Amino acid sequence: MNTTKFESYDFKPFIINAVKQLGFFEPTDIQKRLIPAVLKGESAIGHSQTGTGKTHAYILPIIERIHPSRQEVQAVITAPTRELASQIYQEILKITEHAAKDQEISARLFIGGTDKQRTIERLKTQPQIVVGTPGRINDLVKEQALFVHTTSMLVIDEADLMLDMGFLEDIDQFAGKMPEELQMLVFSATIPEKLKPFLKKYMENPKYVHVDPEQATAEKIEHWLIPSRHRDKITLVHSSVTVFNPYLAIIFANTKKKVDEVADGLLDKGLKVGRIHGDLTPRERKRMMKQVRDLEYQYIVATDLAARGIDIQGVSHVINYELPSDLDFYIHRVGRTARAGYSGIALTIYDPSDEDALNRLEKMGLEFKNVDLQNGEWVELGHRNRRQKRKKQDGEAEAQAKSMVRKPKKVKPGYKKKMQADLEKIKKRQNRLKKKK
Repeated sequence: MNTTKFESYDFKPFIINAVKQLGFFEPTDIQKRLIPAVLKGESAIGHSQTGTGKTHAYILPIIERIHPSRQEVQAVITAPTRELASQIYQEILKITEHAAKDQEISARLFIGGTDKQRTIERLKTQPQIVVGTPGRINDLVKEQALFVHTTSMLVIDEADLMLDMGFLEDIDQFAGKMPEELQMLVFSATIPEKLKPFLKKYMENPKYVHVDPEQATAEKIEHWLIPSRHRDKITLVHSSVTVFNPYLAIIFANTKKKVDEVADGLLDKGLKVGRIHGDLTPRERKRMMKQVRDLEYQYIVATDLAARGIDIQGVSHVINYELPSDLDFYIHRVGRTARAGYSGIALTIYDPSDEDALNRLEKMGLEFKNVDLQNGEWVELGHRNRRQKRKKQDGEAEAQAKSMVRKPKKVKPGYKKKMQADLEKIKKRQNRLKKKK
């Protein structure tokens, strides 16, 4: 079997074997920078966008540091959504299943929407790794069914989303029962001011890793803009996806109500559409995710929660039915595509009122291609502001030309006509020079 650069971390043989099976040969930037720190027991903040390989940056060294002989909780990993917690748990199982009998590690998943009483009964034996949502973990700790006082490692994944969803209070309650010399690993796409007091409370001089700040989104994403021009947006989405014929497209809207409206509109037009938002019951969400993984849908309409909490493989296109009010979510949305070296297209339908938001995204380093649909084909347009730009350039040229024309000290009859003529000559000269360039 091929060698892997993960061997340099001196992991246990079963972890290296699992890494090879997963096809990981070169650690990502965040893995290179965090794995050694986690192995040393250091606390760390990973400030990184989605799709950077952060999950394995912490689960590999955590599994390495678990003592198989101690049947007690040694690591707690929290995530804001059931889907994300389930995915992290599945990734852990993909590693631990390679362990020999004497090195076996037990991991358990605790999320809402499952039978709590049955979970409590099964906790007679404490797992070594706990993965789950903060609310359910806190419930089990309060019921004195889950004992976290033995924990030496705590992970908070998607911390900014935890803050938005009000989960930091739950974490605070059970983290307070953990040892003082706790190793805490916090991962967040943004570090809002409101998160800082919580971090300060539990972390003393953590290692801070900010991955790829220069590049807002993956290199292989093309960012396209299409003007709405008072057209029916659902029809515009339908026309766009029909021309794209994507492998899998996620269409983002800002509210649950809008998701239903777009999904129903596309269903009426004959497309088979899945939908993901907060109003689905746990059973519906689970079924929807299974159908998505089984490629039953070519189109999914979703709220931003899906951009953060769910890892959907093979997304070739992302369509923004509307821009998010928090522009960080634009980055999370488009981060669903162009993963693992593949390319992707992110298309945004925009209104004139979105101009300020688009300018801010451009300041973040994003380059947009302006397009429109004409006779069932994509046509590239000029810059969306070209009229304003031309006016501005013309105004600047006029001002420059005026500064080059001297007003005579003594005004003679007909001087205005003469000045105007000089002005025209200079402007013509400037235009000739421009054309030569």
